[in-house]
Amino acid sequence: MSACVPTRATDSPRPKRRPHSSPPSRRRFRIAGADVSASIAVFLIALPLSLGIALATGAPLQAGLVAAAVGGLVAGWLGGAPLQVSGPAAGLTVVTADLIQRYGWRTTCAITVLAGLAQLGLGFLRVARTALAVSPAIVHGMLAGIGATIAVAQLHIVLGGTPHSSVVDNVRELPAQLAQLHPAAVSVSILTLAILLLWPRIPGRVGRLLRKVPAALVAVAGATAIASLAGLTLPKVDLPSWRSHALAGLPEGPVLGLIAAVLTTTLVCSVQSLLGAVAVDKLVASRTDPAAGGPGTTTRVGRSDLNRELLGQGAANVVAGTLGGLPVAGVAVRSVANVQSGAVSRNSTMLHGVFVVVAALLMVPILEFIPLASLAALVMAVGIQMVSLHHIRTVTRHREVLVYTVTTLGVVLLGVLEGVALGIAVAVAVALHRLTRTRITHDEKEGVHHVHVRGQLTFLAVPRLSRVLHRVPEGAHVVVELDGSFMDHAAYESLQDWQNTHTAHGGTVEMSGRRVGVRITEPAGTGSGEHADCHCRPWTPWRNHQCEPPRSTATPDGHATGPSDTDEIGPSTHELARGINSFHRNTAPMVRRELARLAREGQQPAQLFLTCADSRLVTSMITSSGPGDLFVVRNVGNLVPPPGEESGDDSVAAAIEYAVEVLKVRSITVCGHSGCGAMQALLNSESGGGQTPLKRWLRHGLPSLERMADDTRPWARLAGRKPADAVEQLCLTNVVQQLENLRAHESVAQRLREGSLELQGMYFHVGEAQAYLLAGVGEGEVFGHVGAADMSA
Repeated sequence: MSACVPTRATDSPRPKRRPHSSPPSRRRFRIAGADVSASIAVFLIALPLSLGIALATGAPLQAGLVAAAVGGLVAGWLGGAPLQVSGPAAGLTVVTADLIQRYGWRTTCAITVLAGLAQLGLGFLRVARTALAVSPAIVHGMLAGIGATIAVAQLHIVLGGTPHSSVVDNVRELPAQLAQLHPAAVSVSILTLAILLLWPRIPGRVGRLLRKVPAALVAVAGATAIASLAGLTLPKVDLPSWRSHALAGLPEGPVLGLIAAVLTTTLVCSVQSLLGAVAVDKLVASRTDPAAGGPGTTTRVGRSDLNRELLGQGAANVVAGTLGGLPVAGVAVRSVANVQSGAVSRNSTMLHGVFVVVAALLMVPILEFIPLASLAALVMAVGIQMVSLHHIRTVTRHREVLVYTVTTLGVVLLGVLEGVALGIAVAVAVALHRLTRTRITHDEKEGVHHVHVRGQLTFLAVPRLSRVLHRVPEGAHVVVELDGSFMDHAAYESLQDWQNTHTAHGGTVEMSGRRVGVRITEPAGTGSGEHADCHCRPWTPWRNHQCEPPRSTATPDGHATGPSDTDEIGPSTHELARGINSFHRNTAPMVRRELARLAREGQQPAQLFLTCADSRLVTSMITSSGPGDLFVVRNVGNLVPPPGEESGDDSVAAAIEYAVEVLKVRSITVCGHSGCGAMQALLNSESGGGQTPLKRWLRHGLPSLERMADDTRPWARLAGRKPADAVEQLCLTNVVQQLENLRAHESVAQRLREGSLELQGMYFHVGEAQAYLLAGVGEGEVFGHVGAADMSA
């Protein structure tokens, strides 16, 4: 009996090893080339900023280097945001400076350690997401207040003096400081600021190459070199021996004051780091160019683990405080540089920490040539940038200027913790005010009673609503306009009870949502009509969904019947049928007279609107137009093939000719939009392969791609901000290119020469629901907010 050796079905004969072949080696640890280059870029930014922030706080300058090294190595290794760079942050400058003045440096280090332990506790409790519930207006206001405080304090050093303990004192003493200018310090500061401002704006191909070197490094290095060559007498960086470096000591001071200090440091560090991690996720998601990571590396970066990030920041603060470093938090400037430099893993953050350690040990003689005025100018510029005009526009658009202003002034005049507490209190008060502020009006026009409700309809407004509704006489026709996004149960029942009573006495009631432009019918299950057996609330705004009726109905005796005849058709046809029924019932009576007129007179549109076939682009909605207003042409990518192209599809050219020569439109608009799949496909297209109909069509977009890559042409841009990514840049450029293609059509060119036709470019940002119009074509095309003041370049 022979023994059988079991084998796996997938086993295959192993190749014989050659007698002189070496044994297989273990997998080696490799650092991607993109991480190396990104770490160098981040290091060059971190080095001068770390010294400048330490100078602004009044801490030993070496403390900034310690915090930068620990932030890179500890937070980079343990944190949950792989590409976020941590270190001494400008947002912590005011807090740290106040702690040093109150308790001294060694106690400040102990407070940093305790704050790190508090962050570790919060991380273990997994409450990181709670920090994101803070209103952005409060966060932006806090940063603006800190930035203003930094800028005013550093202005004294820029002028050759010494800053004072508070913003009020700094402002009060500013005239005296201006009367005692230090020419050498002012000259070095102006030179630093000029380089910071002009370096990113160097035009052309040379400028693109030079901009790879960070402006902060060039500004400080240039000012240092000129100050040394000119022999200027200035206070300079003084890095004492590491043997005398002060470490953390036991905390000394009032217990309540120390607890408040720990809470403030924990709050600012945690909120800034967590919001920074979320922002880095957005940057990584919008990055389209693959990083050159070398063989065997991947460019896929996972989303941040916020609880792990909080643990990493806590550990970094414990280590930094113990070693005598500044508090550590995620830093926006360095993180953005890390992402934009193509980093693909946490190795770039850790490697930048290694570079800081090497610089702190070996580059001390070089660092001591840096004038303090140059570092102060650098930090002052960072503080000014923290007061962001984009943030101010955002909070203005969302009606949160009061929260932003109170938080900013509170931080400037009282302190960070006090300012944030004031901001939270005002935010809560504003939210309650909005919830309770409901305006209810009643008027009569041509025998129809109009009851208009503006604001949120809650139980607090029910008494006023009842008084107004009971003024309506019996048997009258009433239109109730609900201009709000929320109605609670008490208000709903009150409105329904009155409606039932009014209709029972011979009256008629029509409810509509004025903002959403749709009629609000009877509630689900309570009346007749389309929504009678529907599961969505009648006052809910349109949200790209169809109400799902039940698949069976119930007889009066309680037995369920089978599916109706319409259930035999597919779900798409069923939705189409419901939409048509809704049109017949609600919309057709309102537009029948206008459509009858158009049927008699024919169409006379004033505008040809050429846009993308994307389903999210609703032309009538974003232009507030109706039947007969627009002659719309839609295609994939809103492309206008130039005449003479052998495209095999003349539909666009035929529509242009018909609109211009037959309909006599007065304007043509080319409208692109954010997140365009056609532009994304162009960016990702590869030469060769089979020619599908889509590929053949998209070749008409190649001139847009070439236009964007042309260094001699200025890029199209959005007023107020830069394009978010390469896709958005191509979407903007494509609109400009298609306008040029339009001018090549003879019918269009003829009308343009006559002055009877106008071409317009438009860009619609889907996520922001914001339309932009093109202002100026040729020398720097700018898409500006419609109706805003920044329509010009």
